Amino acid sequence: MMAGEERRPLLFDDNSAEDDAYSNSRKVVNQLYRNQGGYSNEYISGINVSASSSVADFVESDNIIAIFVVCFDTKAGNIVEWSAPADMKLEGIEFKAMPSGAHTLVKDFVYFKFNAYYGLACYETMAVDNVEERGARMKSVGILAASYTLLYRHMHFLEKQVKMQLNNPGNYEQLQLFWEDKKLTLESTDSVTNLKQLMRNSSPLVRPARELLSEFRITHPAGCFSQFLQFFGERIFTLWKFMLLRKRLLFFSPPPIGVVCYRVYCCCCLGSHRLPQFLGTEPKPHFFVNINDIDTLEAEACYIACTTEKIFETKPQLYDVYVDNQNLKTDVPVLKDLLKINSADRDKFVKMTDLRTSQLYAHSNDALSEEQLFVT
Repeated sequence: MMAGEERRPLLFDDNSAEDDAYSNSRKVVNQLYRNQGGYSNEYISGINVSASSSVADFVESDNIIAIFVVCFDTKAGNIVEWSAPADMKLEGIEFKAMPSGAHTLVKDFVYFKFNAYYGLACYETMAVDNVEERGARMKSVGILAASYTLLYRHMHFLEKQVKMQLNNPGNYEQLQLFWEDKKLTLESTDSVTNLKQLMRNSSPLVRPARELLSEFRITHPAGCFSQFLQFFGERIFTLWKFMLLRKRLLFFSPPPIGVVCYRVYCCCCLGSHRLPQFLGTEPKPHFFVNINDIDTLEAEACYIACTTEKIFETKPQLYDVYVDNQNLKTDVPVLKDLLKINSADRDKFVKMTDLRTSQLYAHSNDALSEEQLFVT
């Protein structure tokens, strides 16, 4: 998250004057890490990345696995009104593409995980003088892909198509043409699988931080990460600790959910590191989840997700940390000390803010993204 020597003090602070709260917090992190078994020598020695092996050697396809249109029917509720390929089972995706509470918005977007795939959908509603539709027409157009990293390339197309579906219901010609151009058969996903395998097996000591960016790349409005830092303030270090501990984080927010999907993304960036003692499976971004995902979340050892459904708060067995707006809470006794903000966290936040300001000034004439700034 910080460059050079600025990265080390985030984990290890030899200052004898550090306050007891921070000392206790660090002890909790270390104890939890040991309790989880650390990472075996067999795992670490099994990492073998040759000098010629690089993420850059792979070009991830921006092709898609499915495309669909979801609408709200006044009698049947959310339904999939059209999809391609026609034989792909999409049961349940209508509640991903049109989240609970979406009817209160004019437009929004949502990232989500559907079975083994990732999806992006753009939603919009339009007032109509129509008794059958009860004065409002609601549509969502979305896609599925093997990875979420390149879904952003299609957002503009989805935004245009949802408008078209509102104004010309039942006209799927452009969607069909798009599908024929971008379709990726399940038998041809070897390159994507190889890329993911390389990303999992690459040692952070060998893999440059800039290459890590391709794992987390996702389109976002200008200043997304800065807004994330400003929103949580010193609490980003609390989130950061939970990321390193591979805990289950669930963000709650009423609609719009798109901005909360960005918080899931920012947490993925926050968990990016090159520390050998924390090698292992990083939390999985599930993005938007609903009650249909309860069984899936119960089976996950670590994940990051967001929801608009308040009922999740009453099911603490599904998460380790629940984030409601800027409030973090946990029902896990051993994690409660980590929720406390201490002077060390505040000092580090000030140092990080100062570093960011100086780096932005130094690169004011360069096309340096916020992700590059925070992970290099």
